[in-house]
Amino acid sequence: MLLWKPVTLALAVLAADQLSKWAAGAYLAPGESLSLVGNLLRITLVHNPGAAFGLLPEHTTLLLALATAAAVGIGWMLVRGRWRMTSWVGLALLWAGTVGNLVDRYRWGHVVDFLQVPHWPVFNVADSALVVGALLIAWHLVRRKC
Repeated sequence: MLLWKPVTLALAVLAADQLSKWAAGAYLAPGESLSLVGNLLRITLVHNPGAAFGLLPEHTTLLLALATAAAVGIGWMLVRGRWRMTSWVGLALLWAGTVGNLVDRYRWGHVVDFLQVPHWPVFNVADSALVVGALLIAWHLVRRKC
């Protein structure tokens, strides 16, 4: 597998994440909300100092260290091995999601979240990439019967 494919995917997702966060911050104040598709999809700007679901909000240094280690580890796994499509896409998405939120933490001390759907916490493109990437890796591992 050529390295340019996962790198291109990862950088495209990272760019989409950062651009969408910039746009949300440029047009909305924290806490402000805009309806896109009725109550199904709203843009609501939230600054999340914690991890997923707002956990550990007072532990920015720990979250920075863990995310940095994860980004390095995932990046190393991505470039070192021969992967099937589900696994390299999954790793590329995991890396992009990790780095997308890591950039926010280094830059502002919090993660910028803005996508809101009913009955779910506000999230961002990086969070979506992390979830889809993790599901693809899990599916790949189950199919390999590991």
